[in-house]
Amino acid sequence: MADANAAMFITFLEEWMVRQRNYHQELLTAQENRHRLRDSDKMEIINRVLCHYEQYFEEKSKIAQRDIFLVFSPPWFSSLEKSFLWIAGFKPGKAFHLVNQAVRDLTNEQRRRLSQLSMETRMKERDLNDELAKAHESLASPPLVDTARTHGRACLSRARPTQARELEREADEGPPSELRAAMESVVTSADELRTNTALNVLQILRADQAVTFLTAVAELQLKIRSLGFEKDAQRAAAQNH
Repeated sequence: MADANAAMFITFLEEWMVRQRNYHQELLTAQENRHRLRDSDKMEIINRVLCHYEQYFEEKSKIAQRDIFLVFSPPWFSSLEKSFLWIAGFKPGKAFHLVNQAVRDLTNEQRRRLSQLSMETRMKERDLNDELAKAHESLASPPLVDTARTHGRACLSRARPTQARELEREADEGPPSELRAAMESVVTSADELRTNTALNVLQILRADQAVTFLTAVAELQLKIRSLGFEKDAQRAAAQNH
């Protein structure tokens, strides 16, 4: 079942990334023509991009409901992408670094509102970190990353059938249902914080600034993904020599 869940999301993500590249090009074009485009045209592009991200979170939620530990060490990500993971996704606070780097014409009022939102987001991130830690402590369970890695090895194992069955059994028998439920709750809250933070940032920005911000988000994601798989391929090639 874990193999099937991983394969299902990998197929979805490959198609989603093709559309992400297309949206990135569309955002670049809108950014280059921002002085000629009406705000309504920019908002139409922004809304379509947001729907695209909403689709990603919907599909990820389905996988998390089927196999919560799979999203903590996702086999569809490169090693580099995994290094950026925070509770099965990107850290919401990254949005503020991007908007400050990409958007050069923020007003003082916008900076004040973004700063306030950033502080509120950091507090919520800390609360979720505490919630995750308490779930482990109360159940005296193994570290989540170890459990997820075992699960990932079972998903991607190309070992002999007996080895694969052992890994699957280890993954399936490991964490209790209480821990699974706690992890699902934390991931759901983290995804809500990611989504709400991005939407709140966009509400502070003008339409042209929002286009610039979303362009930077897409560009960073595409760059990290491409570089990550390139490095993994180089590492694998070096190990085979």
